[in-house]
Amino acid sequence: MAKLRKEDLQTPVSTWREKDMINSEKVDAFVIILRTTGCWWAHKKGCTMCGYNTVSAPVTEEDLRVQLSKALEKYSNEKMVKIYTSGSFLDDKEIPGAVRKDIFQMFAPAQRILFESRPEFVTEENLASVVKERSAVAIGLESANDEILRKCIRKGFTVGDYEQAARVLNKLNIPLRTYLLLKPPYLTERAAIEDAKASVKYAAQFSESVSVNPVNVQRSTLVESLWSRGSYAPPMIWSLIEVLKDGSGKEGCRLLSSPSGGGAARGVHNCGKCDKALLSAVEKFSYSQDPAEFEKVDCECRGEWQALLELQDLMFTSVDVKKHVSENIVE
Repeated sequence: MAKLRKEDLQTPVSTWREKDMINSEKVDAFVIILRTTGCWWAHKKGCTMCGYNTVSAPVTEEDLRVQLSKALEKYSNEKMVKIYTSGSFLDDKEIPGAVRKDIFQMFAPAQRILFESRPEFVTEENLASVVKERSAVAIGLESANDEILRKCIRKGFTVGDYEQAARVLNKLNIPLRTYLLLKPPYLTERAAIEDAKASVKYAAQFSESVSVNPVNVQRSTLVESLWSRGSYAPPMIWSLIEVLKDGSGKEGCRLLSSPSGGGAARGVHNCGKCDKALLSAVEKFSYSQDPAEFEKVDCECRGEWQALLELQDLMFTSVDVKKHVSENIVE
């Protein structure tokens, strides 16, 4: 990675505004991506689909404070603030406890501050540095299947580790948002759907919200290597919709999806004709929780998706079938 100038080390990777939910209220959210030393697991081995370690840098506590001051200048008293790093907010080596405490003072108007962490850092000791009544924690479980976590995602923790962290948050009444990954490498489209369905059911027990995140092929990852040679294809939007429809109606748990790279070749996509309308339906569902949103759009590529499910099962393969087989077979 190219050496960053001091001014870059003291500038957030990005900030923007978007919508989110606090309880049942749709609110404005201010998003900050901080430049940090990065995820410890990414430095050791890393997840197969994650390219976020490319934004890590030798950032000091002073650098972090300057980044936050610059972000604060753009803050317009949104009710929700979402702070992302390339790793874990609760890791003292990324965000020192003193900085975590100051963040809650700096963004005092925010009713809720959401941040991400790996489960090993979700402890009562680490959470003593945040204002619990204003906190929400996001954990990337990805799958509720330990074999998939180990062999396909290389996540570096187990479902049991996640559950232990979730129970700590539940005990402290801190809302949990669980991220799940739709279509890790080496799974067929159908297997990916079934894994995501089972994972939603499991995670909903502990979570205020569950976010289903279709794989977005990021650069310099194992997934990109597989994708570039036709051994992997991102999921179709129909697969995402199937998971959301199946998981809707979980009492006390909001199901959502905000696909990164949706409609592009590297992200969740269909034929191109229906992508925009279906992704819009996904966004509407994420707030309404009404699966009827998906009945308003249809496309002939739905048949292609159904054929893909059958072909991959028959071929016992997770490769990009359309790239290797004549298109008229899957249309």
